[in-house]
Amino acid sequence: MIRFLALCCVLACFGADTARAEKAKAQNVPEIPYETVPNLIKLPPNLYLGEAMGVATNSKGHFFVFTRSANTRLFEFDRNGNYVREIGEGNYGFEFAHSVRVDAEDNIWAVDEGTNMVIKFNPAGRVVMVLGHRPEVVAGMLATTFAPAPPAGKYTFGRPTDVTWDAQGDIFVSDGYINNRVVKYDKNGRFLAQVGSEKAGNGPDQLNLPHGISADAQGNVYVADRSNHRLQVFDNNLKFKASYDNIGDSWTTCVSPGPHQYLFTSNSNPNGNAPGTWDTTGEIYKMELDGTILGKFGHAGKLPGGFQVVHMMDCRNPNEIFVAEIESWRVQKLLLKPRAGK
Repeated sequence: MIRFLALCCVLACFGADTARAEKAKAQNVPEIPYETVPNLIKLPPNLYLGEAMGVATNSKGHFFVFTRSANTRLFEFDRNGNYVREIGEGNYGFEFAHSVRVDAEDNIWAVDEGTNMVIKFNPAGRVVMVLGHRPEVVAGMLATTFAPAPPAGKYTFGRPTDVTWDAQGDIFVSDGYINNRVVKYDKNGRFLAQVGSEKAGNGPDQLNLPHGISADAQGNVYVADRSNHRLQVFDNNLKFKASYDNIGDSWTTCVSPGPHQYLFTSNSNPNGNAPGTWDTTGEIYKMELDGTILGKFGHAGKLPGGFQVVHMMDCRNPNEIFVAEIESWRVQKLLLKPRAGK
């Protein structure tokens, strides 16, 4: 009986990860040539990456990797991949990494799915803001029972997945696995608005596992609506604008800084790589903000240049894309070679 309950808990927690993968509907998309930088990361002896869940760059060209291993850890590397430091070691908000982002002021934001927290570190690595609340240890297995989830609160999350900001510093959190919503806060963390609800749906204002989020210079918000096999676009007040449903299962999204901004999204091969998924998934799309597809690059594969479940990417330079992969325990830097004008 105990083994049965344990299995059910696992299925309840991770069932969304095993949902069927959907082949992209887009046809005749040109391939963008690229190469991957060899031996990118240089770790000190006896220090290792686990599952690479998030990657982000700062204005100096340093990049940050949020990884799950025996412990959730956040590492910083210089532009050449040399190890710089660890941030937040032993942090109360670190349990089960999901994403990392760097804002316009080089603050580092870590989104932890296990503690239901979004943590803002300043460039020196000090905690300066916390959104969400870690479930109390005394609650034990109550957090993973089969009872209906309580209504989503303004300041609590249910396995959040990502964070982004607009030009005014307003904060947008994709509150993913349980609450199926996006929440907007002001720069001080005060609740402003939300879209979606804990009941997943596929309507224009509904979401089903919002797994990644980014914003453009006008404050429009792009949401990787993974289990709905689409990417949703909302305005700055989280009112529906558009849906891009021709790019497969949008796992993560990234908008380049500009002046001409591009939208990137990954049709990632699912966890476990079920038979047949490598033939229909694994590519990343480069798009205009209006959804026009300019090209695609990448494929499912174990060797460098291929991807083993792209979980997150950074596109600060739209021709240098960093990708964090779950199942290969690695981060790759891809050098794109787009055609002129693309």
